[in-house]
Amino acid sequence: MMKSIGITVIALPFFAQSGVTTAMRIREHVRFLSSDWLEGRGVGQRGGDLAAEYIADQFALAGAQPAGENGSYFQRVPLVGVETAPGAELSAAAGDRRVSFEWLTEFVGVSDEQKPDTRFDLDAIFVGHGITAPEWNWDDFKGVDVRGKVLVLFTNEPPSTDPKFFEGRALTYFGRWTYKYEEALRRGAVAAIIIHTTPTAGYGWDVVRSSWGREDLQEKLGKGEKALAFAGWLSRDAGEKLVALTGKRVDELLAASESRNFRPIPLGIRIRGHIPSRVRSIESRNVAALVPGSDPKLKDEVVIYTAHWDHLGKGDPVNGDDIYNGAIDNATGCGILLELARNWAERPQKPRRSALFLAVTGEEGGLRGSEFYATHPRFPLSKTAIDLNYDGVYPWGRAKDIVIDGAQRTTVWPLAQAIARRLNLTISPDSEPEQGHYFRSDHFSFAHVGVPAFSIDHATQFAGKTADFYRKSWQEFNEKHYHQPSDEFHSDWDFTALEQAAEFGLLLGSEIANQDKLPDWKPGDPFRR
Repeated sequence: MMKSIGITVIALPFFAQSGVTTAMRIREHVRFLSSDWLEGRGVGQRGGDLAAEYIADQFALAGAQPAGENGSYFQRVPLVGVETAPGAELSAAAGDRRVSFEWLTEFVGVSDEQKPDTRFDLDAIFVGHGITAPEWNWDDFKGVDVRGKVLVLFTNEPPSTDPKFFEGRALTYFGRWTYKYEEALRRGAVAAIIIHTTPTAGYGWDVVRSSWGREDLQEKLGKGEKALAFAGWLSRDAGEKLVALTGKRVDELLAASESRNFRPIPLGIRIRGHIPSRVRSIESRNVAALVPGSDPKLKDEVVIYTAHWDHLGKGDPVNGDDIYNGAIDNATGCGILLELARNWAERPQKPRRSALFLAVTGEEGGLRGSEFYATHPRFPLSKTAIDLNYDGVYPWGRAKDIVIDGAQRTTVWPLAQAIARRLNLTISPDSEPEQGHYFRSDHFSFAHVGVPAFSIDHATQFAGKTADFYRKSWQEFNEKHYHQPSDEFHSDWDFTALEQAAEFGLLLGSEIANQDKLPDWKPGDPFRR
């Protein structure tokens, strides 16, 4: 049985108070967090430290209690920053023919060995998409020993419209670049190089360059722990130069990789790399605040709300601008998180379970902050009801729908549907399932350890806008502003959709906090506790 505390009562604080609306509060948080003063909120940079302090101060002003270490709002997250130096070299040779690749323009990447100098000169082997997935009767390796070699491969997975094969259009974890490097390491490869194409990656080379041509955040290696000497990318044009040494073209290899009968292809090429690196220890911080529940027995269990506070900091200038402000990605999520904490703390009647508000570090470096929390939780995972995440919510007007991909895999799905109906929102499917959004934000760190988790995502339909408004606007943002300095605050943005996303999350989290039983994944789901 579910004990409800009343949807209408919960929603009231979101309406104007003294003329100040939730949308206005979120707007001002976004304005500050994405200002040049915070220099792009880079991890291990001054601006990132200022962002964490600001969020902690706002939690305190909201009346949420410290939930970090030693009575503070902070959870320390030890990281290693590895930045490939501009003198990095990568080349390939077949017989007396040799090609070299230019750093940033043609190749990017990082050594995971966490040492100042890495060199390799090894045979290359093409392994298709680099996937081993017995559940879909797919094996790109076919028992071939790739130890001590450089793997050349594509990201993504074999294309299919069959929902029973790699979940159709939806990208699975097998298609993510993170999986590719993990599998390469498991199989004893020394290096792995992905040939980039915009269709297989889902984004252009500029995104790869801006993300990989800077400091990489890594967990510190344990004693004797193995790591790839190089995890890298080649641009499409550079890939053509490499593959031309074999007498083939990129499209030929891509076509070959899409057959179940594919077998690894020794390329007859040696790839040589010299990867000098700047290595430093970084102690970053998650920011955590708690609003205790009202039930003496259930207050030890928590509903978690997350958003990542970090962005890319300062980097290579684009049109003279070197600050990657990250207004949409993810000052918007942080603004919503802070407003949720304020609302939850000000309510006179608290839900039965507690609410934990967690602004995490290192998302842009590979979900590092949320991964660290998931393995070093402040509250036991067995007492964690759910994680509701916010990451990149578009301030483009009043929403008519909401995207909550992954919710359908959990037992809270009927509740989420009911709340959407009460708010006059339709639930839309992920409009870009091939992008693999579910594996690219912080809720995945919780799902990975069994906690039901998903993002309350951006709208795809807006009141008063044409049917193709979202498609065009998203395409422009993705191609021109995502992970670029131009992701900046705009004074004419309409934050109504962010208020709606916050209200949806407040209602959903509150109802979950009042249920007698903890949510779970549906039977048979691979993430089930």
